Amino acid sequence: MENKIELIQSIGKIVVFIMILLSIFLFTVKTKHKLPNILFGLYLLVIAFDLIGLFTNKTLEYPNINILKTSSSLLQLPLFYLYVLSACYTNFKIKKTHVIHAFLFLLFLFIFKITSFSNQSFMFFEVIAELQFFTYIIAIFFILRKYKTVYLENYSNANYAIYKWLFQITVFSCIAHTFVITRWYLSNSTLQEYVLNINILISFSVLSITVFFVLKALYKPELFTGININLRPLKSTIDKNTTQTNVNENKHLEKLSLFMEKEKPFLDFELTLQKLAFQTDIPERELSIVINHHLGKHFFDFINEYRIQEAKAILENPNEKEVTVLEILYKVGFNSKSSFYTAFKKITNQTPTQYRKQALSNKA
Repeated sequence: MENKIELIQSIGKIVVFIMILLSIFLFTVKTKHKLPNILFGLYLLVIAFDLIGLFTNKTLEYPNINILKTSSSLLQLPLFYLYVLSACYTNFKIKKTHVIHAFLFLLFLFIFKITSFSNQSFMFFEVIAELQFFTYIIAIFFILRKYKTVYLENYSNANYAIYKWLFQITVFSCIAHTFVITRWYLSNSTLQEYVLNINILISFSVLSITVFFVLKALYKPELFTGININLRPLKSTIDKNTTQTNVNENKHLEKLSLFMEKEKPFLDFELTLQKLAFQTDIPERELSIVINHHLGKHFFDFINEYRIQEAKAILENPNEKEVTVLEILYKVGFNSKSSFYTAFKKITNQTPTQYRKQALSNKA
């Protein structure tokens, strides 16, 4: 048992150290979008403050600090929720109304101050904490779903890795939280001897999530970019009583197709629906309806199909056989190797290298 306690304490110290160090980095690093860094730094600090209990009980000697530590856990999900918003949307700003997210924290500061952690007040706290967790997790999943939809409908580059990353962190948090629920159940049953084992699992899961974030932050700095918060999913903006007629849709589609073939705007890796609407002189909303509903494709897929066709033409050309795949992907409008390979294989069921080899051998 002593070995298990020492292991938990050691992991706790490592996690708290990493979180504090990472928070300092997030607060001080120079970046165009500062708010996500600040919010995530605060989120990590609040968690680190809570995890101090893994390796020391000295906070119990100071009632006010213990009250603050316990109540502050109710700030974790609100901070993560605000972080997700700021990471997804470049123009998200903190407003006075967001103070509502601190309500439960302030409420239990007051309750614990006057009740001194009575059994009733602490049980109430645990119930509210669980309800808060699931409410915010559901809200975060809704935000991510909307973000992905808006991104695919308005942007052409494959830089929505932030969606995958935030989705992964949220899922990992849910998995880690199942251990917390399990610990609560065991501590209130006849299986209390297994609580230490659950604490070890919790410690390792928190450490894994923290290291995961650090590695992502180091290798994927673009995760701190986002989209415009004012953009809305197309389905929510369509008035069923005023949809475009087939004549107008066909007219816009013909104009769009000619422009895509002649001007090749897809070669711009930063092409967006808004940019294309301006270039084709087609109203943005109508262009979105034509692509997403008339053609049944996301803007993201629509543009990438043209890029892949352009790449195929280069790969099939014997005079271009010295051009590397890396050069081709940048030439046709992609900005990352992984996104190009994913899109190419999705359309051709082959890698670019396999496609080139087969195409050139057929022409030999």
